[in-house]
Amino acid sequence: MPNPVSSIPNLGPASELAFARAGITTAEEIHSIGADEAYRRLLAAGTRPHFIGYYVLVMGLQGRPWNDCKGEEKMALRKRFDLLCKGFNGSEAKLRADMEATLSFLGVVERR
Repeated sequence: MPNPVSSIPNLGPASELAFARAGITTAEEIHSIGADEAYRRLLAAGTRPHFIGYYVLVMGLQGRPWNDCKGEEKMALRKRFDLLCKGFNGSEAKLRADMEATLSFLGVVERR
């Protein structure tokens, strides 16, 4: 039986909802695609970029507490995060989310 996204340390119900909007519904899916691809899919689904959310995911996949990320490791993750977010600025993500909500409201696409 698949494990819920919230079975990954540091992730809870809000993360489950965000990942579900991105088409990811199990912890196993996240483990198999890795933190970077999982976060890229969140961005593509309209989630606004947030560095803390990214490194919380990375730490959780390693079984570490979210606040265990410090120093050089945190700076290296920041560089990875910045590369992931290229092309996903807040306005583009919001525009996509607003468009999907409008299309859903109009019945053009299935409601989520």
